[in-house]
Amino acid sequence: MTDQTDLIALVKSLPQARVLCVGDVMLDRFVHGEVERISPEAPIPILRVRREAIMLGGGGNVASNLDALGAGCVFISAVGNDDAGRELTGLFGELKNTHADLIADAARQTTIKTRFLTGNQQMLRADKESTDTLSADIALKIVALIRAALADCAVVVVSDYGKGVLGGSVLATVIEAARDAGKPVIVDPKGSDYSRYKGATLITPNRAELAEASSMPTGDDAAVAAAAQHLIETCGVSAVLATRSRQGMTLITADGAITHLPTKAREVFDVSGAGDTVIATLAAAIATGARLEQAAALANVAAGIVVGKAGTATAHAEEIIAAIRHRETDEAEAKVSPLQPALDRIARWRRQGLRVGFTNGVFDLLHPGHVILLSKARAACDRLVVGINSDSSVKRLKGPGRPLQDEAARGTVLASLGAVDMVVLFSEDTPITLIQAIRPDLLVKGADYRAEDVVGADVVQAAGGNLLLVDLEPGHSTTATVDRMQA
Repeated sequence: MTDQTDLIALVKSLPQARVLCVGDVMLDRFVHGEVERISPEAPIPILRVRREAIMLGGGGNVASNLDALGAGCVFISAVGNDDAGRELTGLFGELKNTHADLIADAARQTTIKTRFLTGNQQMLRADKESTDTLSADIALKIVALIRAALADCAVVVVSDYGKGVLGGSVLATVIEAARDAGKPVIVDPKGSDYSRYKGATLITPNRAELAEASSMPTGDDAAVAAAAQHLIETCGVSAVLATRSRQGMTLITADGAITHLPTKAREVFDVSGAGDTVIATLAAAIATGARLEQAAALANVAAGIVVGKAGTATAHAEEIIAAIRHRETDEAEAKVSPLQPALDRIARWRRQGLRVGFTNGVFDLLHPGHVILLSKARAACDRLVVGINSDSSVKRLKGPGRPLQDEAARGTVLASLGAVDMVVLFSEDTPITLIQAIRPDLLVKGADYRAEDVVGADVVQAAGGNLLLVDLEPGHSTTATVDRMQA
């Protein structure tokens, strides 16, 4: 098989992977608002808060990335016995393929990073955290959970953010237990003393971390390779994968092999969280039996996807396969999205303060009525998402002779319109599940509907959104057109 075919097959095998992730977890909180004036109390901006959001941070983002790939994850960490710790437990519960064992420690403060933003601009970050080493009894509980989970996991990820979970003897015990079980250990390192990771299979520093840990320059390919080789020789690790932002990645192994992997991103927008994507993809690939070089190549593709997105993001299997195929998609094709990547993009729109609208339909033969509806809908929001019925759904609703165009054709035609920002397919008879997932700020339907009959209106309005009924031009109907053609 070709390399491309190998990588696509590898992506499709990732749901078979099971990864144990151990380390620091934190709650990332985002406070979004608008700055309209300066405080009279001090020369500082006043943020008028519009909404707040939370997500998994630290090692939790590794779990999110594994989940996006379809891989199974067991996540083990310690949190405080506080509201933030309980919020983290709830967020882990939303992941489909992850089991989290979070030990609540009354003596700890759950790490919270709160970011205050207006538009795309971060104004301030406020941190609450504990960096103390775990108490002896909590450490024993963590180690016991790790030993129990090793039997069912093929790879161990150590996510070190210096918040204390891996302090004391925990880190060395994790590495030793994994090696005794014959399981590779991949480390996302912290600090400058990498001898702490002795016995690890692979460490994944970024270029700045590599320079700090090796006390060597990392300005070009040769310098990065030399610095990495120094760490291998002095710290007792088997390999180094140096992530280098816009320059891609470099893999160096103990036998002196060097592989430079240029970034696959069309445009580098934001590198935050890319390291978590790299280590998650590496671990999942290795867990399925992939060679280290092959796993690194796949991780590089995934990293190229997330650095092209705003904010901390994940790479989904569908996106990775499309990137591997080097599909030069046109603008319309790029707008047609599976649900989970669509939700990621919608979340990024909201982080930018954009108002998201939604409408839906079959859109079998696009006519002026459709165009008017979509144009008016887009004029009332900042981004318009259109849900379209799948072919099977249309057959149930319209009969065996429909649709006239398959779902791929209907999606492409819709996405070619300037009023449409995203097209998402749904296979149910109604879009209620899609609406519940998207929670649009604006729900749009034709004025031939009564407000109480619009599917999802109650969901949107209960969340603070609005319903817009658009007056339609009379005389336009796909069904009537089909009837005339058949007559």
